[in-house]
Amino acid sequence: MWIERTVEPVLRQLAATRPVVVLTGARQTGKTSLLRRLFPQHAFVSLDLPSEAEQAEKDPQAFLQRFPGPVIFDEVQYAPGLFRHLKSAVDSSRSRHGRFLLTGSQKFTLMKGVTESLAGRAAIVDLETLALAEIGRQRNMALDDLLLRGGFPELHANPDIDGPAFYASYIATYLERDVRALAAVGSLRDFERFLRACALRSGNLLNKAELARDVGIAPSTANQWLSILEASGHVILLEPWFSNRTRSIIKSPKLYLADTGLLCALLNIRSPEVLRDSPLIGALWETFVFQQLRHRERYGAGGGLYFWRDRTREVDFVVDRGGKLELLEAKFTALPSPADSVNLRFVRDIVGSRNVGACVVVCRTANPFPLAEGIGASSPRDLRASDAETSG
Repeated sequence: MWIERTVEPVLRQLAATRPVVVLTGARQTGKTSLLRRLFPQHAFVSLDLPSEAEQAEKDPQAFLQRFPGPVIFDEVQYAPGLFRHLKSAVDSSRSRHGRFLLTGSQKFTLMKGVTESLAGRAAIVDLETLALAEIGRQRNMALDDLLLRGGFPELHANPDIDGPAFYASYIATYLERDVRALAAVGSLRDFERFLRACALRSGNLLNKAELARDVGIAPSTANQWLSILEASGHVILLEPWFSNRTRSIIKSPKLYLADTGLLCALLNIRSPEVLRDSPLIGALWETFVFQQLRHRERYGAGGGLYFWRDRTREVDFVVDRGGKLELLEAKFTALPSPADSVNLRFVRDIVGSRNVGACVVVCRTANPFPLAEGIGASSPRDLRASDAETSG
């Protein structure tokens, strides 16, 4: 079963106007399937195959003679020597749009090759796991179940797949393949403990020293391992929003796991009952809302996504569209009260109500409703780009 992706029109448009399109993202987010479906006339070469990767790396000229384009090169980071020759091929016929479509799940190697050799020639698109809007086109699931299942396409294309078994295999494969390839990690067991420590802190301010201390590694190692998790698309750091009108603003980013299904697996949460009873449910829900907002802004509305925090108060998310702000709080409850909007009102007063387009408490309500003056309560299903232009 094919699940239509929101990014499809973007990829078609870029392939019609740029010679190279690079599709990045974590493993199993559907990069290969998406390109093969959208561009069935392109040849396909997987550099996951050692024989193909070896020729592309050692004899790239002969390799490109075999595959002059249009072609999809899958997992192109396995042949970094190919990038310089792709540049020459593109420059020899700059008007051939959509000639080379590249995928990669290891951003360190991939983006190094793109920035050094294909700058100005390649369009770059990040593909994430499925968002609520995409899943809803195929399946009607309760929000709790969606949070637990996560957004990896295979889990929704085939609902019979056992989620915990999928994630156990995914974690093991990620550790063995990507981690070993990206850096000389001395102990995969320590790295897995580090990954689980990050999961415990999803939705919280990043404290690298604390992470290093809890896992028993050096701060420099924690910094390197965090970069690996970012580069492989499994951890995202959200930066704080601030302006000259605000003082005492926290400047550390917040850490989030990119997918709630993987997050639940790392926290050993395997059923809706355990999920609802978990002391981490607030952070889990916030991570889920973050995923939906990130998807909305990246593939549609185009605003910058941040959070706001000073020494005493926090607003979970700030969407900035050219100075017009949308303020959002994530609350797991199905029936929020006006007290849940206190921080929204506080920040709105600081930045000025004329600069705020909407204030929303994102919760599990079945239907949107007004919560307080100028503040609304909405489900993640009801979030739209236009929300930023209304007052709830």
